Amino acid sequence: MTESSTPSRPAAFSYPGHGANARIGVAICHGFTGSPLSVMPWAEHLADLGYAVSVPLLPGHGTDWRQLAQTGWKDWYRSYESALEDLAGRTDSCFAAGLSMGGAVALLAASRHPVAGVSVVNPGLSFYDWRVRIIGLLKYVQRTTVPIQEDQTGAPATDDGDYSLTPLAAVHELKKLFGAAIRSLPAVDAPVQVFKSRTDAVVPPTSLALLRKGLGGNLAEVVELASSGHVATLDVDAPSIFIRSGEFIAAHARRTSTLETP
Repeated sequence: MTESSTPSRPAAFSYPGHGANARIGVAICHGFTGSPLSVMPWAEHLADLGYAVSVPLLPGHGTDWRQLAQTGWKDWYRSYESALEDLAGRTDSCFAAGLSMGGAVALLAASRHPVAGVSVVNPGLSFYDWRVRIIGLLKYVQRTTVPIQEDQTGAPATDDGDYSLTPLAAVHELKKLFGAAIRSLPAVDAPVQVFKSRTDAVVPPTSLALLRKGLGGNLAEVVELASSGHVATLDVDAPSIFIRSGEFIAAHARRTSTLETP
């Protein structure tokens, strides 16, 4: 079926698909400072269902915060877009998916390419910290900050690399990505499924409000996750995410033309 087991170190994941679902593709994007490990069980579940699945390792991720500081949001986006284009070139119907920042990336890609649907988990479009408003200036006087920690979560730790610090230059890039994704929402011409944790210390409720406003009738489903933290794909509600996203994909799969870069 899929690759044997979850790798101990971050790596991209690719599965060609099998059986009746082999011509249906799903490109999944991991989150900020994360790696494919954070979405690997989700990817493997969809691969078990026969879907062709691709999870790229974004530039600056899976290494350390110094490498992340040297990359920008367009680097992250283009890495995912390339994986989506490649997957669409060998399937008849392709879906965009993502966790956290990866949700913003997937939505931006869906606004630019003809995907069959979008499934996102705790998608980020806004911040809790008010200092992000001045991040463009703050990054010049403060190089790094400590990452956000959730008090209670059932998610196991993953070895995503050394991100004991978060470079503010990268946070500024994240802010730019969120802005681009928000502006793109009205152009998303596909049904969108959203999984949202009731308690999420990383992504504020305003992100969901922005989705509702920007997507309008294309927001097909919002599934509340009552028992998980931010990285819900590794938490208590993960089985529900896997099952319901698989059902969403099966319900909305349709033939789409090969993706073309706008």
